[in-house]
Formats: sequence, C-alpha cells, structure tokens
Amino acid sequence: MENFDSEYWKLINDFEDYIKFGQLSGRKIPEAVLRKVAVKKADTLDNIAAEVCGCRKCRLCQGRHKAVPGMGVMHPDVMVIGEGPGGDEDVQGLPFVGAAGKYLDKWLAAIQLDRNQNCFIGNVVKCRPPGNRDPQPDEITFCLPYLKRQIAILKPKMILTVGRISGGIISGQEPVMGRLRGHIFYFDGIPVIPTYHPSAVLRNPSLRQAVWDDLRFLRSELDRIKNGC
Repeated sequence: MENFDSEYWKLINDFEDYIKFGQLSGRKIPEAVLRKVAVKKADTLDNIAAEVCGCRKCRLCQGRHKAVPGMGVMHPDVMVIGEGPGGDEDVQGLPFVGAAGKYLDKWLAAIQLDRNQNCFIGNVVKCRPPGNRDPQPDEITFCLPYLKRQIAILKPKMILTVGRISGGIISGQEPVMGRLRGHIFYFDGIPVIPTYHPSAVLRNPSLRQAVWDDLRFLRSELDRIKNGC
C-alpha cells in the first residue's frame, strides 16, 4: 500500500483525461505526491518494534507475555543474532537478559563490545517458542522479514550469530556448528561470523575455547574493517 497515493493520483487523472479528451495525457505525478510516498516508505526500528509487539502471524503469539524486538544502538559495530527469546526475555521483553544473556555480555566485554555502546542484539524469532524448543520453519518464515528490515536500518559492520539455527539462517548454510565455525559468510554484504549459543557453553564448558577463538576472530576482522584494510 506504500504506493497508494501515487497510484490513486494516476487513476483519477487518467480517468479525467479520458472523459475530457478521449485519451490519456500521461501527466507526471506531482513532486508533492512523490514526496509523500517517499515519507511513507521510510522504515524505523520503532515501527518494526510496534509491528512485532502486535504481531499475530504465527502460533508463537498465543503463549507469549511480551514480544522481544531487540535492543542496542544504531549503526552498531556488531549485531548479535540469536534464535529466539527464553523465559526471562519473554517476561521482560528484552533480548538475552537471563543467565545466557549475562554470559553473552561477558563475551562481548572481553572484546570491547557492549550492547549499550556499540552493539545491537536480536533474534530470528521475536516470541518465545514453547519450552524453548527450536523455532519451526513457518514461524521463522513469518518473523524473518522483521529481522531483515532491522539489519537494513542498522547497517552493522559485522554480524555475530549465536547458535546453529541463527548461524544457518543468516549464513545460508547447513545449520551445523562444526561446519559454520571458523568461516566468514555474508548477509547482504555484511560479514557474518557464527559461534555457539551462550546457553550451550553454560551446559558444556568444553566449548569455551572454541567461542574464545571465534570472538578473537570477530575482533580482528572488525578492527580490519574499521581501519579500512
């Protein structure tokens, strides 16, 4: 519907021309109408958040307390993308605020990143899957456009995916961490580095070294980008 004004203007004037002259004049759309359409096309994080909080496109809306659009700064150095909200996130409406979130904050701090200073944190799906199960394909299909719009607005320098599902979706590869780790992928031209989900590392501390390697890899690539190399 974003082109409604211009299409409506064209329809009315084509009809008027046909009645008066028996043919279409091909009059140009006035600049005022075009400007109005351009304004309507502008997208914002607030618009997306409002849509997410009112979204009822899939079954996940039925059990949620709060949707979780995401949080962070505009034009971040790094956008962190997880799979979906957990129980604490569902209550607070904020991403990664439970035990895994606190652990993620420590990861970021270790490489001079912070959700309130130079990061944005979000998820593939914006409502909690029941029992923290994996998001289903149709749920991802309905929710992914919100994430893509956020990425287009934020224009992060890099993306860090945490967990095999977000890693697979954003990289476009098979969601197997052993095949995703250690590589750089691209999403709309933005470098993507996958790593394990913080909750997985809390359950299995032997993964810590792998995550640390991934974080150092991310930091080195980020520094290279920021230095114009």
